[in-house]
Amino acid sequence: VTGSLPISLQSCQCLAWKPRPVGVWPCPSESQHVVAGYSDGTVRVFSVSRTEMELKMHPHAAALTAVTYSTDGEMILSGGKDGIVAVSSPRTGMTIHVLADHKGSPITVLQCTRKQYHDFGVEGGELWLATSSDRRVSVWASDWLQDKCELLDWLSFPAPAGPEGLDVPPSLAAFCPWEHSVLVYVGFGLQKEALFYSLRKKQVLRKISLPAFATSLSLSPAAPFMAIGFGDRLLRLQPCPAGDPQDYAGHDDTVHLCRFAPSGRRLLTASHSAVLVWELTGA
Repeated sequence: VTGSLPISLQSCQCLAWKPRPVGVWPCPSESQHVVAGYSDGTVRVFSVSRTEMELKMHPHAAALTAVTYSTDGEMILSGGKDGIVAVSSPRTGMTIHVLADHKGSPITVLQCTRKQYHDFGVEGGELWLATSSDRRVSVWASDWLQDKCELLDWLSFPAPAGPEGLDVPPSLAAFCPWEHSVLVYVGFGLQKEALFYSLRKKQVLRKISLPAFATSLSLSPAAPFMAIGFGDRLLRLQPCPAGDPQDYAGHDDTVHLCRFAPSGRRLLTASHSAVLVWELTGA
C-alpha cells in the first residue's frame, strides 16, 4: 500500500480510475485521480498523489452502486440504488443530466467506450451503457461538448421467477473491445449463457454456454477472450467466439469481481476474503 485516502462515516460502494490523457505516457502523478461513489449519494474525487479529496458532489438521493469516467475523463457517470443515472462535470461540480430510465432497479454497470458510430446516425464520439439489476441495458450516444445524450438501444432480457428469499446473480454487460458495435451480456435468465448482441443489427449474434450464472465479467482489451467469475469459486477464461475454456479455482468464495489490466496481461479477481492478481502468458 503506497498511500491511503481520507475515510468518512459513509461507506464507499464503487470507484473508478480517471483515464490517462490520450498520448501521455507515463501519466503525470498530478493527474492520477479516483472517483468514488458513497452510500450517502455523494460522488467524491480524490487525488492519489496528494491523498486528499478534491471534489464532493451530491447528485443522488440514494446510495451509489456504480460509477465511471467518460473516456476523456471530462465527465463522471454515476448510478444509484434507486436506478437513477447522473452525469456530472468534475470541472464545475455541476450535474448536467439526470436519467430516470432505469428508475426502481439498482444500477449494476456503467461503462463508456470511445467509438466512431456515424453508422448509427448520430454525432459525437462516445458510447456508454447502463445495466440495472432487473436485466435491462440501455445504450447511449453522447457528445459531451454539445451537451447531447441520445438513447440508441434498450435491451430487456427475460428470466424465470427468482428463487424465493435468495439473491439472484447480477445483470452485467460490457462493450466488446475486439468486435465493433457488439456488447456482451450475462445475468440470471432462462439459460446459463453469455449473449453477444449487435447494436447495428439489433439482434443476438451468438451465445456461449456457461456452467452456472455469472457473478462477474471482464473482457480483455488485448485479445478475444473474457474472464467470468461464478458463485462456486470458479474463474473461467473463455476464448471468443469459440474455443476450449480454462477453469481455475483459486478463490474460496464467490468471484464477485474480474478486471483486466489495460495491457490485458494481468487480471485482478476478488472474492469475500481474497484479491488475486493473475499473470496471463501469451496475452
